[in-house]
Amino acid sequence: MRTTFTRRHFLSNASLVALAPAVPAFLSRAARAETPNDNGRILVVIQLDGGNDGINTVVSYRDEAYAKHRKTLRLRPDAVIKLNDDIALHPSMRAAADLLADGRLAIVQGAGYPNPSRSHEVSMNIWQTARPRSFAEESFGWIGRSTDAMKQPADGSPSSILFGSESPPIALQAHKSTSVAMAHLRDLQRTDDSAAIVPANAESDDLRAFVQRTTLDAYAAADLLRDVSTADSLAAYPSFQLAQRMYMIAQLIKSGFATPVYYTIHAGFDTHYVQLETHASLLYQLSASLKAFLEDLRAAKLDDRVLVLCFSEFGRRVEENASQGTDHGTAGPMFLAGTSVR
Repeated sequence: MRTTFTRRHFLSNASLVALAPAVPAFLSRAARAETPNDNGRILVVIQLDGGNDGINTVVSYRDEAYAKHRKTLRLRPDAVIKLNDDIALHPSMRAAADLLADGRLAIVQGAGYPNPSRSHEVSMNIWQTARPRSFAEESFGWIGRSTDAMKQPADGSPSSILFGSESPPIALQAHKSTSVAMAHLRDLQRTDDSAAIVPANAESDDLRAFVQRTTLDAYAAADLLRDVSTADSLAAYPSFQLAQRMYMIAQLIKSGFATPVYYTIHAGFDTHYVQLETHASLLYQLSASLKAFLEDLRAAKLDDRVLVLCFSEFGRRVEENASQGTDHGTAGPMFLAGTSVR
């Protein structure tokens, strides 16, 4: 059995908010809302942190240069999941291949930007601000600017939610729209003063103040979830971290929150050393998590509203290094998942 809750249950105990020393504004606004927004489109972003090796993700298995430069990391033609006579998926991505065959996954090859940087920080800043390098100091992210330009959720839900314990990404920083960071749904039931659900608006001058501000309302929402209902998930989610984060996102979507953007980070892709097994595990987790999430939303008849975007700050070089890994490259594949992809 899974712990879940309805949006009304989450939001109805508005009187308890007064007990907290500092109250997230979105909770009181949402508690007064009568009905959720059931029709809005939703974007879920999965950041593949560290620089995914796109060459071993979407594999040109017949390319002579691939065989030449990948002596130990080469994926053999009889092992990959062939999509056509030239391109294949990594063998650990069977679930993603099923989505592709079902028309619910699209691959965008060679995604990048002009004059690419091989620095994690610089490249991620460019991706997250959607600005060229000369504007890399931009303090607001592309998602934050987008949610600023959108009509704010009518039910008072935050405009974006980060699931995870990582520092809030620049992409979510906004001038006026509300962003929230949380590590786990069960954290909302804790009674201590550690951060559970916290506002993450980015109106300060730097990221340090932005992160510090996320602790101000540490347990303001805890009492709102003391009594929750239990229900089975509509799909079987694996136990690893990414799948559980996708489960939590699905729970909020099914609960009726009008939040249009959810964000999470799948880390570990900086595979300089002994890449083969690590990369296979990371891609399996991504693939299985995507499928469970989309199956869950399909069963709830909500999958037509949701698009999942998977990106990494850069790819890896064609030639493997002396440590049976790969070094920083440039462009790489992106994945789009959902019933509306083409």
